[in-house]
Amino acid sequence: MPSASTTKPEFPWWLAVAAILALAAALFIATSDLYAQVFATVAKGIGITVFVTVVAFAMASVIGLGIALMGLSASTWLRQIARFYVEIIRGVPILVLLFWIAFAGAPASVAAWNALTAPLQNAGLFGELLVRDVSLLWRAIMALTIGYSAFISEVFRAGIQSVEKGQIEAAKALGLSRAQRFRLVVFPQAIRTILPPLGNDFVALVKDSSLVSVLGVADITQMGKVYAAGSFRFFETYSITAYIYLILTVGLSLALRALERRLRRQQEE
Repeated sequence: MPSASTTKPEFPWWLAVAAILALAAALFIATSDLYAQVFATVAKGIGITVFVTVVAFAMASVIGLGIALMGLSASTWLRQIARFYVEIIRGVPILVLLFWIAFAGAPASVAAWNALTAPLQNAGLFGELLVRDVSLLWRAIMALTIGYSAFISEVFRAGIQSVEKGQIEAAKALGLSRAQRFRLVVFPQAIRTILPPLGNDFVALVKDSSLVSVLGVADITQMGKVYAAGSFRFFETYSITAYIYLILTVGLSLALRALERRLRRQQEE
C-alpha cells in the first residue's frame, strides 16, 4: 500500500521560508536609505545580465543542437569532430575560456577576417576591422556561448537517443524523410527529456554570467564591485548582489518546475 508521502504532494516549507525571508529583505531594503542606494546601483546591471544570459543561451542551444546532430550522424568524421569539440570545450574552465576568447581568440579572429577580406578592403568595399571594434560584451557572450554549447549538446544528444527506435522505424515505414522524422517524431518526444536539464543549464548560465565582470562588463556583479570599491560597503553591497541573483535563479527554477509539471500532465493525458 503506497505511503502518504507518495500520494500527497509535500508542502514546500523551504519555499515558504524563502519567500518570507525575501519579502523581509525587500521591506528592509525599501526602508533603509543605505541599502536602497546600494540596490538601485547594483540593479542597473540586471539588464546586462539578462541580455548576456538570454543571447548566450540561445546561441549555445543552436550550436549545441548542431553538435548533437553531428554526434549522431552516420558519418564517422562528423561524429569524431563533434566528440572532439565537446571533450575539449568541456575540459576548459569557463573563466579561462572567457579570458582566452577575449584576449586571444578575438584578436586572432580579427586578423583572420582582415586577411580574408584584404582584396575587398583594397578595393574600398570594406574597412579594416580593429580589435577594439569587437566589444568586450560580445567577447564575453561568445565565450559563454562556446562554453555552454558543449554541455547543451550532450543534453540534446541524450534526449534524442531516449526516443524509442520503434517510433523512428514507424516513421520510416510511413515514408517520412530524415528531416521530417526529426521534426515531427523525434524532437517532440525528446523535448520532454531535454527540458529539465536544459532548464538547469539556463539557471547555471545566469550565475556564470557573473564571470563577465572580470572583463569590466557592467552586469550585476561588476556594478557591485565598482560600488563596493568606492564606498567600502562590502557587506551591504555583496549582500544585495547575492539577493538579486537569488531572486533571479530561484524564480527561474520555480517557473521551469511549473513548466515541467505541465508537460508531464499533458503526457499522462
